[in-house]
Amino acid sequence: MSSPKLIEREVNPRTAWALEQAGVAPLLARLLASRGVREATELDESLAQLLPPTDLKGLPEAGRLLADAIQHGERLVIVADYDCDGATACAVMLRGLRLLGARPEQLGYVVPDRAVHGYGLTPTIVDLALEQSPTLLVTVDNGIASLAGVAHARALGLKVLVTDHHLPALVDGVIVVPEAEAIVNPNQSGCSFASKSLAGVGVAFYVLMGLRAELRSRGAFTEVPRLDGLLDLVALGTVADVVKLDANNRRLVAQGLKRMRAGRAQPGVMALFSAAKRDASKAQGFDLGFALGPRINAAGRLADMTLGIETLTTDDPERALELATQLDAINRERREIESGMREMAEARLDGLIAALQGALPPAVALFDADFHEGVVGIVASRIKDRVHRPTFVFARGTDGNLKGSGRSIPGFHLRDALDLVSKREPDLLAKFGGHAMAAGATLAVDDINRFALAFARVAEEWLNEQDLTRTLRHDGTLPADAATAETARLLDAQVWGQGFEAPVFCDHFEVISQRLVGEKHLKLRLRHGGKLIDAIWFNHVDMLPERATLAYRLSLDEWQGQQRVQYVVEAQATVATP
Repeated sequence: MSSPKLIEREVNPRTAWALEQAGVAPLLARLLASRGVREATELDESLAQLLPPTDLKGLPEAGRLLADAIQHGERLVIVADYDCDGATACAVMLRGLRLLGARPEQLGYVVPDRAVHGYGLTPTIVDLALEQSPTLLVTVDNGIASLAGVAHARALGLKVLVTDHHLPALVDGVIVVPEAEAIVNPNQSGCSFASKSLAGVGVAFYVLMGLRAELRSRGAFTEVPRLDGLLDLVALGTVADVVKLDANNRRLVAQGLKRMRAGRAQPGVMALFSAAKRDASKAQGFDLGFALGPRINAAGRLADMTLGIETLTTDDPERALELATQLDAINRERREIESGMREMAEARLDGLIAALQGALPPAVALFDADFHEGVVGIVASRIKDRVHRPTFVFARGTDGNLKGSGRSIPGFHLRDALDLVSKREPDLLAKFGGHAMAAGATLAVDDINRFALAFARVAEEWLNEQDLTRTLRHDGTLPADAATAETARLLDAQVWGQGFEAPVFCDHFEVISQRLVGEKHLKLRLRHGGKLIDAIWFNHVDMLPERATLAYRLSLDEWQGQQRVQYVVEAQATVATP
C-alpha cells in the first residue's frame, strides 16, 4: 500500500474560539471545529435534541397502518436484511412492537439467505413469509427498490410497509418506488427529514416513535412506553453500517453507548462484548464497528442471520451468551476464509498490474472460481484500501451467475456508475443497487471482462489524478505535554466514526528504537519535544529512518491494570521534514 498524502484539516479559528467560550476544552474545540461543528448546542446528546419524527415523509401513514394491525390482532412479519443493520433493525422492530402492545403471537420475521434468495423483498421471500400467515409485511433496511416483491405481495392480498434508507430504484433513468401502503425512507423524494444518513435501524426506531404517537392519540396507553431501551441496538446497527455520523446519528450512538457502559444493554449486546473479550463499561464506537458488528455480520455471510437476530432478541442472558459464542466461532471461520480469499484477490490484482506494465487501472473488478460469495464485500474493501480505486469482487452464486460487491472512494458514486454501465451495456447487469460508497451487482459468468472494461471506462471519465491519490486528513500537531491519559480519555468519550473521523495527529519524531512484534507489527520508541513515547504501527514491517514524520492516533494501552499513553501510527509522510 502506497503512503497517503497527508493533508491537515482546516480549522475556523472563530468557531473554535466560540466553542471554547461555551466550555469546550481547547484541543477538543479545535478538533470539532475542523469537523464542521459550529456551536456547542450540536454537542448536546440528549434525546430531546433528536430530529423530530414528524419530518419523515410517510410516517403518519406507517403509524396508522401499524396501529390498526396491532389493535385488530393482525399478524405482522418483519422482512429483514442479512447484515448487522438489518439484524438490529429487525430486533428493534420486534422489541418495539411488543413494547407498544403487539402480542408475541402477532409477530414473526423472515431474513433472506444471501446465497438462495438474494437481497431485499424478492417474490421468493414474500412466498417464504406467506408461510407465517401475515396480513402485513414490514421491511427493515430494505424494500425501497423491491418493485417486483411488493407487487407480488399486493397481488397476494398482503399489505406492505417499507422502511429503508437506501436509494430508490432507477428504471430507464427515472426514480421509481414500490406501490406499498406506506414508505418511510429519508432518501425518498419529497422527504424533508434533515438527516439523510439514518441507518436502517435508525429508520425503524423513528417508525416506532411514529407508531407510539399514533397509539397515544388513540388513547391506547395509561402510561406511555419508553423506547430509549432500544438505543443500544440502534447504536450498534448505525456504527456497523458505516453511515455518516451527522449530529443526529451521533446522538443516537452516544445514547446507545451510554446504556452499554451502564450495563443496561440487551442481553445479546452484553454477550457479544463478552464473546469479543471487550469491556462494555468502556464501550466505544470502535467496539461496535470492529468487534460486535463483524460477529453479527458473520452469521449473514457464512450461516443464517436468524442466529444474529435471535442473539439480539432473547431476554435470557445464558441463551444470549451461548448464541454470541456461536457467532464468535463463525466470525473466526469468516476471518480464515477472508484471509485466503484476500491472498487470491491480491495475486489476481498483481497479475492485472503486471499486464498493464506496472500501472493501476482506474477501477478494479476481480473474480475467481474459488471466491466465497459471503465475503466479497470485505475483500473488495481491503483491495480498495490497498490501491485506492473503486473495486468490485465477484463470486459465483448458487444460480450460476456472478454476485459482486463493490466499494468506492470519495468522488465516485458507485450506484450511479453502475447505472451508467447498464445504460451503455443494456444486457450486461442482471440487477444492481446500492449507494455512493457500496453497491452490489449480478451478471453472467462470461461477462466479467466486459464488466471490468465498462466499469473502468466510467472511472476513467469521472476520476482525475487528485481523486486517485490516497489522502489522510490529520489534525496537525499534538503538543508533547498534551499526550496524557486525561487527553486520551477526553477523546475516547466522544463519538467518532464515518464522516466524523477520530482524531489523527501529525508530528516529526526522532526514532530511538524499533523492533518487530508478532512478526507483523512495528513497535517503536519515539522522542518528541524532549519526551519519550511508546508507539506501535500495526501490520507494518518496514523499518523507519532515524527521523520520521508520522500520523498517529492517541491511545490508552492497559497492561496489568496500569494505563499508559501509546501512539498508534497510521501513516508516514512520504518526505520527512525536520
